[in-house]
Amino acid sequence: MAFPPRPPRGAFNPRFKKEQQQEHRTNHMIKAPDVRLVGENIVPGIYSLFEANGFAKEQGLDLVEISPGATPPVCRIIDYNKFLYEEKKKKKEMKAKAKTSEVKEIRFTPNTDDHDFDFKVKHAEKFLEDGNKVKAHVQFKGRAIMFKERGELLLLKFADKLKDVSALEGLPKLEGKRMQVMLSPRIIKKKSGNELGKLHKDKPADDVVLDKPTEETSALPNVE
Repeated sequence: MAFPPRPPRGAFNPRFKKEQQQEHRTNHMIKAPDVRLVGENIVPGIYSLFEANGFAKEQGLDLVEISPGATPPVCRIIDYNKFLYEEKKKKKEMKAKAKTSEVKEIRFTPNTDDHDFDFKVKHAEKFLEDGNKVKAHVQFKGRAIMFKERGELLLLKFADKLKDVSALEGLPKLEGKRMQVMLSPRIIKKKSGNELGKLHKDKPADDVVLDKPTEETSALPNVE
């Protein structure tokens, strides 16, 4: 006796695949009998899943489960496809703007004049605004190392000129015949959120206040 052919196992189900890829349960994917509705154009409260899906259909939107671990689960009525599109667009923009931070070097000598100093300040400001760190150093040659205070004043003046766009990581430090400082870009994070109500705490950047040097480097005698 011949047996009837068995139905194929593992048949392709496009809806099943789509559901597995979604980050949130929506509409018929939600299994809880009751849900807590929050958001706009709805009276917040606990409703049966049937009622909640009915409200979503009336508005031509989706019922989205945003807190599945709550009892009952918390849901919102939104356009889920529009939400996913906006999130994808934001991620793409952030990726395009993201740059690998680099360390840019600015070199001074003990006798750097005012014109050259201002020119290098402008370059450093651009580097910092692009999200890069700036390492500034004064190179001493020969007996010029005896006047290391000049290098310290020069670097503090440099940091003071850039205090609106940078944070000083430490005071000038002498290493061999080179004195240097490191400046990090000052980034102020803004509060942000998404349509599902996630919160982002903003943390202000640390402030560094510098006292301006009481003596301009140009007033010091030249040292060969």
